[in-house]
Amino acid sequence: SSRLYENVAGIKGMFLANKKMDNVVKTYITYNRGRDWRLLQAPTADLRGNSIRCELPYCSLHLHLHVSANPYTSGNIESKDSAPGIIVASGSIGAELTTSNVSMFITSDAGNTWRQIFDEEYSVLYLDQGGALVAIRHTPLPIRHLWMSFDEGRQWNKYSFTMSPLFVDGLLGEPGEETLIMTIFGHVSHRSEWQLVKIDFRSIFNRRCTEGDYQTWHLHNRGEPCIMGVKRIYRKLKPIARCVMGKTYSVTMTSEPCDCTEADFECDYGYERRSDGKCTPAFWFLPSSMSRSCTTGTTFINSTGYRKVVSNNCTAGVIAEYTARRQHCPTQAPKGLHLVTSEGKLTATLGTNVTFLVFLEEGDGARTSIMVDFGDGHALTYSNVSSIEDGVKHVYKAVGIYRVTATGENSLGSESVVLYLHVSCQLEYIHLSAPFVAVKSKEVNLTAVLWPSQVGTVTYIWWFGNNTEPIITLEGSVACTFSREGVNTVTVQVSAGNAILQDRKTIAVHEYFRSHLLAFSSNLDDHNPDVAEWRLDVSRVIKNSMVKVSLSEILLSALNQNLVQFTLRPGVQVTVYAAHLSAAPLVDTSENHSGSAMLMLLSVVVLGLAIFIVYKFKRKIPGLNVYAQMQNEKEQEMIQSPVSPTESTLVSSNTPRELVTSPELMDTELNTRPIGE
Repeated sequence: SSRLYENVAGIKGMFLANKKMDNVVKTYITYNRGRDWRLLQAPTADLRGNSIRCELPYCSLHLHLHVSANPYTSGNIESKDSAPGIIVASGSIGAELTTSNVSMFITSDAGNTWRQIFDEEYSVLYLDQGGALVAIRHTPLPIRHLWMSFDEGRQWNKYSFTMSPLFVDGLLGEPGEETLIMTIFGHVSHRSEWQLVKIDFRSIFNRRCTEGDYQTWHLHNRGEPCIMGVKRIYRKLKPIARCVMGKTYSVTMTSEPCDCTEADFECDYGYERRSDGKCTPAFWFLPSSMSRSCTTGTTFINSTGYRKVVSNNCTAGVIAEYTARRQHCPTQAPKGLHLVTSEGKLTATLGTNVTFLVFLEEGDGARTSIMVDFGDGHALTYSNVSSIEDGVKHVYKAVGIYRVTATGENSLGSESVVLYLHVSCQLEYIHLSAPFVAVKSKEVNLTAVLWPSQVGTVTYIWWFGNNTEPIITLEGSVACTFSREGVNTVTVQVSAGNAILQDRKTIAVHEYFRSHLLAFSSNLDDHNPDVAEWRLDVSRVIKNSMVKVSLSEILLSALNQNLVQFTLRPGVQVTVYAAHLSAAPLVDTSENHSGSAMLMLLSVVVLGLAIFIVYKFKRKIPGLNVYAQMQNEKEQEMIQSPVSPTESTLVSSNTPRELVTSPELMDTELNTRPIGE
């Protein structure tokens, strides 16, 4: 619903309002600043004396409450401080306010009773501080008459203000409410310029008003004389008097206070009026919370649910019963303890200040100690609640989920509250550790390596090949099998906080393959620049020198005869040869396998050589897998290249192998073991 308010001039606490509900607009009136509202009683008869049948609340009087923006022109409603109780407005009678069948209405007793004065819209001006009223018709036709009343609109006299009819555009009075001069402006025809007609009404009044021309008028609301806690008596002209009040006139008013009644009080903050008129706490308001900041030994104001209407001047009566009372602060155990972060979140960033706020709804805050346990082995204790009004700050040095506890305690009891805080850090890099070659229908282990390794709560999303649905895990490792030969793509996405990173690897799946260990001449070690790109270039050279070989046996023979060589730099020739160990199969190598299967595995052997050359010079490459074996006091090691799946493979043997998943562990392993040639 919405309301349009209009303050009635001269009557304190009196308002008219249009309320819209369900697209129906009705006019209401109040005499106590909105504490109580009621509909307007419609006139009992129309202009012709015919009775009007209009029963409340189904039918009432409704007014247009639009006030003129110009203080010297008339609007839809008019009232003056110098004429208390007189209100002139346009409106309609019925179940709601309408823009059709608009008539003019007046009240002389501040809205208790209304009379119809015109059956069309008129502009009305107050003359002589309300001693006379002038009305001119709202019409698009030219007119030459106006109407004037000296008895508060009961009788209207018709006067001619021009010889030629005038299209009236507006009218205004001279500055000052005591004016007896008004000006009408308009035009004779649509093509003519504006015409101004100045009317001086002083000749109509033949004398100045005396004390005998006035009468007293008691302001009331349906017979109740006490309005806003006061009985007010005004002085106003008698309807039969035709005299000039002039500038010396003042609204002499006498008043005396009334005893307070329930009608002089409205609901206090946090309280709502029920259908029976009583004020009760709203669903969101806890009356006892008013004493939560109370200190034992002091006092607080305890609301009764009521407060006197603003500007109400009543005295005595029920004022003691309805006025808020000052009471001693209660001594009670802490109750309603709350613990939140300053941002209202349950997450925090590692290494930053986290501010915890502690609130106590009930209890003696000055005598209630607060202990905050941050869940990481640190805790702080404060002597009272007020000492931590700005919050408690703490910095977490490790990622995790912490159980933060706040405990309030005084001599009467204690209460605790728990908050679970997730502390995380930014995920910077991930690496998917996966073999480049796998056997069909054999289980393969995949691992996502994070940097930093601890970032908080992490979710892993795994995508295999062309699957439309991912596998979601909370662990960084997963096992899978591939049912078809060919190239398969594996993608892992890691969600940590607001960050999502991903890595992708391609795995070649075969029915069968064989791997061979390779070695290099020692002069390759003398030219190790510790640059990853350099090692990759060397691996490409080695691969290109071997791709012409078509059979595994021929390749091994060429390696054993030192026929595979390449020039590292002018004058430096590096020899590639097979390790002294015989090649061990990854899978069954019985003679039952066909020659075509052996040919298929040859490319894997060639790529194995490229991998080995990269390892020879790799010391610190984050996220790489190192497979190592030792036999005959020599060690052959192969690593997986991080750049291109087509340039790397997995080299292994039947001896046990160890997986190093951390760059630091890998570096330690490589620096402490002798590297075989």
